[in-house]
Amino acid sequence: IFRKFGLSGKSFIPMLIGSGCSVPGIMASRTIENDHDRKMTIITTSFIPCGAKMPIVGLIAGAMFDGAWWVAPVAYFAGVASVVISGIILKKTRMFAGQPAPFVMELPAYHPPSVGNVLRSMWERGWSFIKRAGTVILLASIVIWFLSNFGVVNGTFSMVEDMDLSILAALGGLIAPIFTPLGFGTWQPAVATVMGLVAKEEVVGVFGVLFGVAGDALAMVDEGAFEGLSAIAAHFTPLSAFSFLLFNLLCAPCFAAMGAIRREMNSAKWTWFAIGYLCMFAYTNSLIVYQFGLLFTGAGFTVATAV
Repeated sequence: IFRKFGLSGKSFIPMLIGSGCSVPGIMASRTIENDHDRKMTIITTSFIPCGAKMPIVGLIAGAMFDGAWWVAPVAYFAGVASVVISGIILKKTRMFAGQPAPFVMELPAYHPPSVGNVLRSMWERGWSFIKRAGTVILLASIVIWFLSNFGVVNGTFSMVEDMDLSILAALGGLIAPIFTPLGFGTWQPAVATVMGLVAKEEVVGVFGVLFGVAGDALAMVDEGAFEGLSAIAAHFTPLSAFSFLLFNLLCAPCFAAMGAIRREMNSAKWTWFAIGYLCMFAYTNSLIVYQFGLLFTGAGFTVATAV
């Protein structure tokens, strides 16, 4: 099936592993002998939603779609469809032209895992997240809090009551126009998207700092008891929220995964190509979804629709 779309059958295992975390998924591409197939696998593996992207899915589903069941399956199928479409696109380029290598894999004798191995694996993954949450994510959240609560008012640097007067609002306002054609052109979603490049959990972390959405809110969205979710919903329509979700699922992964891409590619040029392709692919698809969504809901044909 993979060969029909220009991918190697061996790409399946890295993508399967990537559903947990993109870093080991990208590293698993080492089993692919063909250089073109390996690079294509490295580029497309991060399309599969990893565990760090699930809080984004939960947040958008809770804030905009009343906890609808279909949001998470759509997120996964969008990732799989992106892998297939990218396989077709990249195989049309000179860099990846040619037939994928035949899929031949000798399967080992599988055995049920021992309790010790399962517990050890759980501890390693849990401790890895605790370290990331206590360092990168915590530090980023502190920075976001500081920038969103301080600014220059009447020539004086001080704490501000209105976040629209903060340093973060000023910085976010510079990049927000880039996302306006995608439907989320205000500074809050723009900052959350950029911070998502540090760690995908930071997308939720930014909204948590700005709107007071606690982590427990994601597990209790059906109760509708959190004002923070309503504050987030005020910045989106259902269509723009889905565009925001799609972009953050498909764009360049977190810094850790980018580092894995750099190590596996062993080339700065190929690393930047991978990051650029992922961002352009995400932007293009979000643009298509939002602009055609506007067209089909009666907003009319505009210049952005033509683009």
